[in-house]
Amino acid sequence: MATINIAKCFCGPPHSANGGYFAGRVGNLFNQTLTVRLIQPPPLETELEVVQLAEGLVELRQSENLIAQARPAQLDLVAPPPPDHLQAVDASRHYYGFDRHPFPTCFVCGPARGRDDGLRIFAGPVVERSDPPIVAAPWVPGGFLDRGDGKVKPEFMVAALDCPGFAAVTRGLLMLLGELTAHVDRCVHIDESCTVMGWRISGTGRRHVAGTAVFDEDGELCARAQAVWIEPADPSRFTRSM
Repeated sequence: MATINIAKCFCGPPHSANGGYFAGRVGNLFNQTLTVRLIQPPPLETELEVVQLAEGLVELRQSENLIAQARPAQLDLVAPPPPDHLQAVDASRHYYGFDRHPFPTCFVCGPARGRDDGLRIFAGPVVERSDPPIVAAPWVPGGFLDRGDGKVKPEFMVAALDCPGFAAVTRGLLMLLGELTAHVDRCVHIDESCTVMGWRISGTGRRHVAGTAVFDEDGELCARAQAVWIEPADPSRFTRSM
């Protein structure tokens, strides 16, 4: 039986996995687009059993404890035109997380992570774009993300599609990834000057939907995702141990 074990360096909140990286690891097991739904925060340094059920449904379990589900999906998501790279650089300077970040050690968007230790994708608002409003950031993937041929491993491509969606929908509130449907058309090169973008799709109550996309240095779309973000009913549950 297949298993997944997420190293502690790939955290989102301090004691659980970054949701995008986790979804990317699950996606590596199957050659198709999946929707990964997080039932509970995925634990770190823990063997999770991958259980295949009928009709392509997959469950990730820690003993009898259900952590996540995945199912085959089709991603019908059209990304808005990307900003140019200089606009993304300028937007990143206004990243909210520089002043206040609920999880500063997040593998994807944590400012406490170093150049060779995290993705450091700091998506801020693009002031020139309001229809729809978007957030964007530059991303130059480091060598530690190399899959062995000079390109970024697929799970890191999916991780890059995570937190910019949070940046697009947050209003200064704590939110957690509930579900991610990601599709990688092709992996970008190491040290390539890429742009990552996020935009709000909808929101009702504590549930928010965002789109994200990764573009290469020529402005070509390489990966995209749609995510559901949830405002927890009890935010202190996730911050009291920080």
